[in-house]
Amino acid sequence: MEILGIDIGGSGIKGGIVNVDTGELIVERFRVPTPQPSEPEAVAEAVNDVVKHFSWKGPIGCTFPSVVKNGVVFTAANVDKAWIGTNGQRVLQAHTTCPVLLLNDADAAGMAEMTFGAGIGHMGVVMLLTFGTGIGSAIFVNGHLIPNTELGHLEMRGKDAEDRASERIREEKDLSWEKWGERVNEYMSYLEFLFSPDLFIFGGGVSKKHEKFFQYLNLRAPVVPAALLNDAGIVGAALAAKSLV
Repeated sequence: MEILGIDIGGSGIKGGIVNVDTGELIVERFRVPTPQPSEPEAVAEAVNDVVKHFSWKGPIGCTFPSVVKNGVVFTAANVDKAWIGTNGQRVLQAHTTCPVLLLNDADAAGMAEMTFGAGIGHMGVVMLLTFGTGIGSAIFVNGHLIPNTELGHLEMRGKDAEDRASERIREEKDLSWEKWGERVNEYMSYLEFLFSPDLFIFGGGVSKKHEKFFQYLNLRAPVVPAALLNDAGIVGAALAAKSLV
């Protein structure tokens, strides 16, 4: 079965057609910049550009960097505040004229990794973290997702953790891999104290460079790079949208 997965981020919107039985993208993914300001109508039009690129007419799974419940957006840390209280699922359906399932971005990435990637077969507490514009989180307990955890907004040194340890901060402050790795380790150590995970899966685009900073992580739980790298959100979105079929 093939479903279009779309991953909305703070800086880019990327999508691809996914074989949801294997987790593979069957075409090269397509990306457009996230509009600035990233208001609902503008983002929905950009999402529709991705849909039109693939000439897609079927169900769509779509991620969003926010707490999402029944299609309604409740937070907006890295997108326009106009999203708060908006039924984003309905907005996207109206613009694409396709059935849409909207869910938290890290939850989608976690679903992909647990089904097709680094989390296969792992029980206990598994935490997936995505490092990009912000920090996303997904927690699985014996394979079951606890949705909308948004642990990138835990306070660390008087600010959101993602404002100290995201990939965006590494680039903005031109941090060395060692300095950034130390910040990431501090954040993950805090998560380890709170949740005692059995496995960390490190995701986001920076995961493909894990050999540059994993040596600076000193944690009890094993840490592994996401197998699907930065495609995990697309794959997980498509996987979640199987419920629309």
